[in-house]
Amino acid sequence: MQPMSLLIATCVLFVGTHFALSHPLRAPLAGRMGERSFQIVYSIVAIATFIMLVQAWRGMPPEPPLWAVGDGLWIFASLLVLLASVLFMGSLVGNPALPAPNAAFVAQGAPRGVFAITRHPMMWGFALWAAAHALVVPTAAQFTLSATIAFLALAGSAGQDVKKARLMGDAWRHWSARTSYIPFARQLSGTTPWGDTIPRPHALLGGIVLWLAATWGHGALGYMAAGIWRWIGHG
Repeated sequence: MQPMSLLIATCVLFVGTHFALSHPLRAPLAGRMGERSFQIVYSIVAIATFIMLVQAWRGMPPEPPLWAVGDGLWIFASLLVLLASVLFMGSLVGNPALPAPNAAFVAQGAPRGVFAITRHPMMWGFALWAAAHALVVPTAAQFTLSATIAFLALAGSAGQDVKKARLMGDAWRHWSARTSYIPFARQLSGTTPWGDTIPRPHALLGGIVLWLAATWGHGALGYMAAGIWRWIGHG
């Protein structure tokens, strides 16, 4: 199989198994084997297919970039990843989209911080991460990988809206009515004040630490230097 064909096949497998196990197969399999056992199987399949995807991506031959990538684009992409990191860290606390016994109670609270930006901060964080990589590595292989990650995150969050509405009923519908799927949509429409979007300390500080650590690790693991380390390292 050609390298690009293998990459596309693993992308389809990665996305397909995620959607199948998250929606049509979840209830029958969880009912048969139990929720805990199902979560173990789900995790194993997710990790295995992701490893296959990464290996296929790493096996792609070198490709010429489709555009020149200068400092300006690197700065913009680095800021995107910083925002993605803040969204991700903020999503870990007080997120009714995460599986938790008190999700319905959490959904009654006023959306603040990252949840005033979007009700799916974790998923948009993944999408922004993918977009940033496509900007600074403009090759067909990277576009394929980034598009796969972004599609899974954004289509998955849309599917999560449907599933949560079914599981949580009015609690999720009330949360959805006070939040937006598209980042900053409520602020741009004048529905919600911009001040509500100021990240809470755990999101802002945690996001900065995550961003610094991840971008440092990017270069330490042998990939291109990223974030501020791209300039510090050259100094």
